[in-house]
Formats: sequence, structure tokens, C-alpha cells
Amino acid sequence: MQKLSLNNNQTCQKKNLLTSLIWVGDGVNIDSGKIRKIIIFALPLIMFFWIGNKISFAYRTVTVVGDISVKAYPFIDNLGNAVTNPLPSLHPYDVLIGAIVAGIAKLVIEYKKKHKKKFAEDKEYGSARWGNEKDIAPYYDKQNQSDNIILTQSERLTMNKAKSPKYERNKNVIVYGGSGSGKTRFYVKPNLMQMHSSYVVTDPKGTIINDCGKLLQRGKPIYQKGDIIGYQPYEIKIFNTIDFKKSMHYNPFAYIRPETREQDILRTVEVLIANTTGEQKGGDEFWVKAEKLLYTSYIALILTMCPENEWNFETLIDFVNASECREDDDSFKNAIDWAFYYLEKWIEKDWNKDEQFEEQNENYADLVDIDVEPWRASLGRFAVRQYKAYKLAAGKTAKSILISCATRLAPFSIDSILEITSYDEMQLDTIGDRLTALFIVVSDTDATFNFLVAIMYSQLFNLLCTKADKTPKGRLKYPVRCLIDEFANIKQIPDFEKIIAVIRSRGISASIILQTKSQLKSLYKDNAETIEGNCDSELFLGGKEKTTLKDISDNLGKETIYMFNTSRTRGTQESYGVNYQKLGKELMSRDEISVMDNSQCVLQIRGLHPFLSYKYDITKHKNYKYLFDYDDKNYFDVERYVKRKHNHTAELRKSTKYTEFQTVDERK
Repeated sequence: MQKLSLNNNQTCQKKNLLTSLIWVGDGVNIDSGKIRKIIIFALPLIMFFWIGNKISFAYRTVTVVGDISVKAYPFIDNLGNAVTNPLPSLHPYDVLIGAIVAGIAKLVIEYKKKHKKKFAEDKEYGSARWGNEKDIAPYYDKQNQSDNIILTQSERLTMNKAKSPKYERNKNVIVYGGSGSGKTRFYVKPNLMQMHSSYVVTDPKGTIINDCGKLLQRGKPIYQKGDIIGYQPYEIKIFNTIDFKKSMHYNPFAYIRPETREQDILRTVEVLIANTTGEQKGGDEFWVKAEKLLYTSYIALILTMCPENEWNFETLIDFVNASECREDDDSFKNAIDWAFYYLEKWIEKDWNKDEQFEEQNENYADLVDIDVEPWRASLGRFAVRQYKAYKLAAGKTAKSILISCATRLAPFSIDSILEITSYDEMQLDTIGDRLTALFIVVSDTDATFNFLVAIMYSQLFNLLCTKADKTPKGRLKYPVRCLIDEFANIKQIPDFEKIIAVIRSRGISASIILQTKSQLKSLYKDNAETIEGNCDSELFLGGKEKTTLKDISDNLGKETIYMFNTSRTRGTQESYGVNYQKLGKELMSRDEISVMDNSQCVLQIRGLHPFLSYKYDITKHKNYKYLFDYDDKNYFDVERYVKRKHNHTAELRKSTKYTEFQTVDERK
């Protein structure tokens, strides 16, 4: 490859040339856009130069002597002959006149351009209109319909890379729809049937898994030369906060990663506090901060000193219950005080030569001869610093803090909760490595255990983003779509407004499904608009909440319409009059949106005109026949599936390499 090398002076001169040339092999690459602009600018000037040149030539070649009236007819004859020759005259006089005419034309054009009045015909009060098939065509994959996100009956978004960067949109979708508008039927189920990603689905009442479980268990079709040669089944995981007998195990402590233990502990505590705290008043802030210190120090102590099978909430509750305080005896040490006392001695190697252990502390004697691992030393120091900050509280205050902690952890006193969080089966960090469908069943009437769901989502996003960042392309192997139905019921995911802004590049997307906009504002306050702004697609399925209707109507914009008035004057001579005028009208007013047909919906995609479309007809999907909706034999028995998972241990053959664990029952 060779490039034209130019010195500074030549470079300045070349900026005004037609285009810059780059030699590539035997060809030349030319900036066609710049050429087009130059041609559009120069063509009128060339035309005026040619006209001036021909007029000058015709007048100059008149041989008759006399005034203008005498020369008129010969001039016209000469002009007719001159224009038959497309080439201009090269006589200096003719060239000069042509240049003068072109120069005057340029001045006139520039003046007109500068003082041009701007007219927006039929757009004076707004240019809003409904989108059409031509508008949405570049944004979805026509060849492979299974690789699209289904939004409406006629609108979709491709999951693949767009043909051009200008057609790129993030895959975050916010869906609004009142009760009975069909959020599950018209949005969640159609997108699950696409089977182009791993899915994390919030399932109110636990009906989606019953309907779609068989389809996902069957798996994604594998094509070869247009024929199906097999299926790639989904790994189905279920976390059920309504009926724990139908749930797999989830232990938040299992996702405290070795490389970021301290940060993960702080994040877990933050989520726990944020989602188990009611409406706070200013005076409560002290107690919340004190609780954070205690939880943080205890969790760090558990990870440092306890065996891995005790890294769970049951151990945390035992620690809180063992934290006895005596208001009248500041020198009293409970079992946890002794644990931190010997932890500090162990990690700092600060043992006395004749260290004595009381009978209740004899189990710590073995630490004297055990070398502390670097990570335990680091995490232990973190635990000790947090605990010392908590111990600054006087006995009465410390007792109040412990009571607050015990109250907050009250849900974990239920045996079923302790059992379900005792170990982990979710493997959240592998959802992007293989086709997985995680169903999170939540109650739409009781939010007691929904803080566990918020913790799960917070850990999920952080784990997947970290994993994607470690890959060469910075993306997960399989895209992960989070279909978060009844988003307002799972309480608050900390920093969600930041998370949703950065997950796109990692191959992760979120579909936030709500009944009204006020739900989002109530939960995330000032951050609600940030969350909404990071969703390129907004789908309204119907409703009557005033704030939602007003915002949607405002976002649709106004169109310019014609209005005419008729007048009639009666008298001795009757007269009629018709008056036309333009005015602006909402593309769809609030009252029109509120009475919209239940089969219709409004879709808005960033950068496109809005669409008034029909909701997706689920019965038209090629995979509908595999749903429980279609045939009762497609019912997915969750309880049976979970029992089978619990009763069969995973096995891995030493002689065979597997990408995932396979149970005995599955191999048979």
C-alpha cells in the first residue's frame, strides 16, 4: 500500500481539491460524498458561465453596424447557432463575460440562501405521524425471524448486529400495561418462544414456567441445510419464593468472589438493608449504618473462620444470637468478641509465648500452629476493622443495634428459608455460558421474601458483567435477556440506573414490565427517568393511570391538521363563507389512549416515529403448539422437576470432557 505524501503547504492546498486520493493496489478510493457536494455547488455556476459565454459570443460576432434595434435580429440568429455547439468560446472577452455572469449568479444564490424564509408546509404545528413497515424494516432480521425481539404483531428488533450503526438500538425494553392488558401473554411468552438467548424471567404466581417449561426443556432447534437435526435443551433453574418445595437452592454467600470479597460483602449488605427497610425517617439513619457495620464484620468473619458449608444466613443468625450484651458490664466478652479477639491475634501473629485459652475458647488453640493464608489475613483485617467500629457503641446502644439486626433477619428464622439458602444450585455466573432459563417465582401480593430476589438480580448483573469483561470480545457467549415482570414487586436493585446503562455492550438486556409509570417513580424516585431513558423501546399495552397516559401522549407529539369553519348570514341577501386554517393536534390524546382497543398497543423506539399496532398473536408463533396453553400434555410439573434435581447428584466422568454437569437420570 502506498499513500500520497504531501508537505504542509501542499496539504493546505489540497484541502480545497475535489477529493483526497489513497492508492490501494491498482485502484483509487475517492470520497464520493465530497464529490457530490462539489458537483451540486459547481453545476449551477458552470451553467451560468456557459450562458454568459454564449450570449457574449453571439453579440460579439454580429457584423451589422448600428444601434441595438438593428443588431437584435442578427444577435438572435447568432445565439441560435452558438447554443448548438456545447463547447464554450475561448475568446478572452467571452470568457470574461461568462465569468462575470457566473460570479453575479453566485452572489445572488448566496444572498437568496442567506435570506431564505423557512417554510414547513403541513408541519407548522408538528410533524408527528405513525410509523409504517418501511420505517421498521432496517431494524429486524427478515431472514431469520427467530433472532428477533418480538414487540408487536408487525414490529421487531434484531438480536444480531444491525446492517449499519445508525440502525443499532439497545435491547432494553420498558413495558407498561394495566391489569389484564396481556403483559405476559403478548410480550413475555412470545419472547420466550424465540429461544435465541438465555433468559431470566420474573414469574408472578408461577404460571409462566408451567406454560413454557416443556418447550424450553425440549430446547432450541439445531438446523443444518435448512433441516432440524437436533435440539439444544435449556438448563432450567427455579427459585420460588411462594412455595419453597418447588424451589432450587440459592445462597447469596456463594457469589462472594475471591478477587472482590470485600466489595461483594458490602454490596450484599447494601441490598439486604435497602430491601428490608420500610419508610425511613431521619433519626433511623444511625441504626442502619450501625447494622451495616455488624453485618459486614460478621459475614467477613464467617468467610475467614468458618468452613465453606457454613457460609450462609443460618450461620449469620447464629452469630447475631450469640452476641450477648451486658449494659452494666463493659468488660464482658461474648462468644463473638472472643472470635474477633483470636482472629486478630491469628492474622497478626501476635500470640503470647504462654498463651492461655479458657475452657470455652479451647477450640482457638489450634490457630497458634496454623499459618494464615494471605486472603484470610486481608479479609480478617477488614472484619476486625468493621467490628471495632461497631464496638464503639455503649452496651445499651449495642443491644439496640442487635435487636434491630435480629428483627431485620426475622424472615430467616423460618426453617424453609434457612434450608433454601443453605447452599447454592443456581450457578448464576454460568447463565451466559450455556442456554439457561432461570425462573424467579414471586408473589404479587406478599413481598416478604422479595428482598432475596433483589439480592439475586444485583449479584446476577455484577457476575455477568464481570464475566463478560474477561472475555476477548467483552461479551457473553450467549446473550442474556431479563424479562422482569411486575418489576415494582421485587423491591429495589441498588444502582440499577447505572447497571442498565452499561449492560448492553456485554450482551445483556432487561425488559422492565410495569403496570404504570408511577410505580417506577415510587420505587426509584429521581432515577426513574434515567432508567426509562436507557430503554430504547417503550411498549404500552393499555391502561388508565393519568400520569402514564399524559406522558405517552406528550411523547407521541403533535401533528398538523386542517380545520375549516362554515358561516351563513341570513338577511335580504343570504351569504355563505368557508374559512380554512391549520392547527396542531396530539397524535393520540389521553382520552383516545385510554379507550384504545384492547387488541392494539403503542410502540415507541428511539429515533423512529411511533407505531400504533396490534398486540402479538401468540397462536401464530411456530412454537405455540409446545405450550401448555395449546395442549394440556405440555404442562411442566415444577415440583417433580425440582425433586428430581434434588434426588440426583451431579456426576462427571474422568475420561470424558463435559461443558456442563450431567445427572445420572439425564444420561439414561
